[in-house]
Amino acid sequence: MPIFLGFLGVLAFSFTLPATRVAVEELDPTFVGIGREAIAAVLAGVILIAARAPLPTRPQLFRIAIVASGVAIGWPIFTAFALRGLTSAHSAVIVGVLPAATAVVAVLRAGERPSAGFWAASFAGLAAVLAFAATQGAGVSTGDVQILLAVALAAIGYAEGGALSRELGGWRVICWAVFLSAPLTVPIGAVAAATGDIHGGGDAWLGFAYVATVSALIGFFPWYAGLARGGVAKIGQIQLIQPLLTLAWSALLLGEHIGAATIVASIAVLASVVATQRARVTRSSRPPLVTSGQ
Repeated sequence: MPIFLGFLGVLAFSFTLPATRVAVEELDPTFVGIGREAIAAVLAGVILIAARAPLPTRPQLFRIAIVASGVAIGWPIFTAFALRGLTSAHSAVIVGVLPAATAVVAVLRAGERPSAGFWAASFAGLAAVLAFAATQGAGVSTGDVQILLAVALAAIGYAEGGALSRELGGWRVICWAVFLSAPLTVPIGAVAAATGDIHGGGDAWLGFAYVATVSALIGFFPWYAGLARGGVAKIGQIQLIQPLLTLAWSALLLGEHIGAATIVASIAVLASVVATQRARVTRSSRPPLVTSGQ
């Protein structure tokens, strides 16, 4: 069940880069990156009110702020700007480092201790992704740096959110994260809408609608639930297949060229996912590295 939930989240997120790419071709990237979170905040508020969700405790609020900084601020804004100059296929292979980054953060903040076999399988998958990136001519550009920053911040948000979901439930974590970000995202999104170019066509607005509803909110419901039940480090490795799914959508929806190397990368990455699911990941008996007084 945790694996299935994790896969649903990955499937939802695999459309994010193509949808963002379509949106930023005609819409202001700040509006796309932050405006999507403003829309999600409204939806999250409705859900929280309808469910009569209790307010988080002060320690939980601190951890929610960490989640928000990663998935509600860092990831969307950096990917939106990066995709002005990068294709979604190019960005997808760089995002392949996200599972390994999430596993590292899980060790530090979620109290998890993966086995040596887990790390070997994880880094084998990472090596396959990086080798694939090299065959595609992935270089270090401003866009690449922005995607890597997005990955680092998303890893923090994923690991912290997955650990906190054990206490609050996945849907509450993401709803509170985007809702409590509203004092920042709503005014920035409004200014971007007023000053930037938002005169896009139907495809651009459809892409924006997807990232504002599914990528920013609904996709996290199964994703965080899977991380909470199956472990952040282990379930997080399912995301190794996300770049391959994104490449498929990029080819089918955007017409981006996908070479024969994709087949080799697919086999290597899927083998890594299978290996990580069989490897042992234990949860430390000590509490996660979170200070309740902050």
